[in-house]
Amino acid sequence: MNSQNDLNADLRLAVDIGGTFTDVVLVDGNNRSLATTKTATTPDNPTRGALVGVRQVIDQAGVSLNQVVGFIHGTTLATNALIERRGAVVSTITTHGFRDILEIAYERRYSQYDINIEKPDFIVPRSRSFTIPERLSVNGDVLTPLNEGAVDALVEQLESVRTEAVAICLLHAYANPDHEQRLKTLLLERRPDLVISLSSDVSPEAREFERLSTTIANAYIQPLMSRYLDAFAKDFAKEGLTCPVLMMTAGGGMTTLETAARFPIRLVESGPAGGAILSADVSAQAGYDRVLSFDMGGTTAKLCLIDDHQPQTTRQFEISRAARFIKGSGMPVRIPVVDMIEIGAGGGSIASVDRLGRLTVGPRSAGSEPGPAAFDKGGVEATVTDSDVALGYIDPNAFAEGRLTIDVAKANGALEASVGRDLSLSALRAAEGVSQIVDEAMASAGRMHAVESGKDLGERVMIAFGGNGPLHATRVARRAGVKKILIPLDPGVGSAVGFLSAPVSFEIVRSRYTLLDQLDPHALNQLFDDMICEAEAVVRAGAPNEELRYERTAFMRYHGQGHEIEAHLEDRAFEGDDIDALRLAFEEEYKRQFTRVVPGMTIEILNWAVRVSTVEKERNVGSTSIAPTQITAKGRRSIQCDVTGGKVEAAVFERKELSPGNAFSGPALVVEPQTTTLVSADFTALVDNQGNLLLKRMINKGDLA
Repeated sequence: MNSQNDLNADLRLAVDIGGTFTDVVLVDGNNRSLATTKTATTPDNPTRGALVGVRQVIDQAGVSLNQVVGFIHGTTLATNALIERRGAVVSTITTHGFRDILEIAYERRYSQYDINIEKPDFIVPRSRSFTIPERLSVNGDVLTPLNEGAVDALVEQLESVRTEAVAICLLHAYANPDHEQRLKTLLLERRPDLVISLSSDVSPEAREFERLSTTIANAYIQPLMSRYLDAFAKDFAKEGLTCPVLMMTAGGGMTTLETAARFPIRLVESGPAGGAILSADVSAQAGYDRVLSFDMGGTTAKLCLIDDHQPQTTRQFEISRAARFIKGSGMPVRIPVVDMIEIGAGGGSIASVDRLGRLTVGPRSAGSEPGPAAFDKGGVEATVTDSDVALGYIDPNAFAEGRLTIDVAKANGALEASVGRDLSLSALRAAEGVSQIVDEAMASAGRMHAVESGKDLGERVMIAFGGNGPLHATRVARRAGVKKILIPLDPGVGSAVGFLSAPVSFEIVRSRYTLLDQLDPHALNQLFDDMICEAEAVVRAGAPNEELRYERTAFMRYHGQGHEIEAHLEDRAFEGDDIDALRLAFEEEYKRQFTRVVPGMTIEILNWAVRVSTVEKERNVGSTSIAPTQITAKGRRSIQCDVTGGKVEAAVFERKELSPGNAFSGPALVVEPQTTTLVSADFTALVDNQGNLLLKRMINKGDLA
């Protein structure tokens, strides 16, 4: 326990509520970890599990909650509500004549020749899709005024289908929001209880289908998230918290509770975004420019590419795909999001044998209730964690700081019942099969993600974290062709640690079509001034006195193309002679992505974006070279070798007892409170100057890759 004099006054807390576990981290003003914990998520009331975790770290550090001056929260609640379809009854209102935007969608099948294709579920059926007479031009000019006399009949239609939330998406409202705003006012005058999302607020961009889809998703989870965020803040205030709660967003920044309640769609994938921020921070401190972030938790595994200490980002994301790896099979949303691939492969992923006699793992998960069979909480189906227990990688007496009992016999029993019996395998061989299936699934997902991005995994350093990431890192890296792995400090709660490095930020995108040669600098500067003013107001609410950073982006394409690429602009007023510089920026990015430019083509710009954020703290880059000192383990444990397939004696190390320069070879297990690192027989380990565990794969015995 720390004395009060040992602690810096600027205490900060991070809480990451995942599908299986809730992670909590407490740090001081120097970002020094004071206490961490991992508790079971409580699905019936996620705040309850978070309170348990916060009380534990507060007690460990010997402080009180009212001393905390910063509180950052990320949650899977928004994601899970969309996937599990646990939201409000939503109706849509579109311009008269455009009722079937959802039915038409992209006007194509995502799998052309699949006769049993399962169409994506866009939440709102045609029976809850309504229209109102009005029309704007592409420039936002009024062609047909809003028919206010039709609102009473519209309210009756909404009531007839028991509407709880409304998504309004009028044609070209991104260019002029007046009709949407007026319609919202008229509806609330008649039905004050309605929750209303406007496309001109949620996603003010061209492309009607994606704009409507994003607005629907926002409206669908808005009542649930508003209630949750309000209760979360009140419960922690009763507990003694006096500082504001900031929410982690999918784009890798933080925002206020008020903004999160207005735009809950931006909270989708907020936990994984924290993991990407952690990897970017660790890669900068360790001096690595090309990184693969690997986050394996209890329910899912997330992989993200990071170049030059910046996570890859995108504005296109799909929720709840009908076909897991096929684009277009899910519900599209257009929000700023860290670009990653996520698959149902976690410690709780359930293993089974399908009707064709094939061993499958995931995407179904045992979650926290009942959890893996080894947890002895009622789970009977075999999971990835059960296989790791059976293979000897998890010490039953040291799991989850002793707060969870591990029953090896029940893990073996579940493996025999779920897998072994159908495939005539022992529990041990069934565990090996489960391990190989899930590890290959994660490796192939990483390879596919890299190929789609035009990048190679071979020269990248994997940064592995999450409750199960360090345990599977060497097995996944070998299959993915990765030769180096970095296990950071406190990897079991890595995403929560990443929250503490995220800036307060907000990004706005506006559609304003123009040909590059016809660009009006004055109109563009006015557009940017308006966006900056709006984004600044959001950021200042969460960071009233901090220095701000501004990023401007143009979304450009050749005339006739269907999608745009990003070109970054200088943070200053645009001038006429900047057109040539903008053309050059576009062509350089186009050449990077597609090898060559197309001469003589007209360039057009569809969208403009601005991101306002607090200035990130300067990272301290330490020396990566250190003289290794071979050390001997104090204990050993019998495990199943993932290289030879036979039983071996693995050295066991306590992470807290390792010091910079300590080196050893696999097979070995490095045990710490929230996770275990498996150092396979073909890897060596070295503790670097920052305390990270650096694993290197050997090509030949004694030769490091």
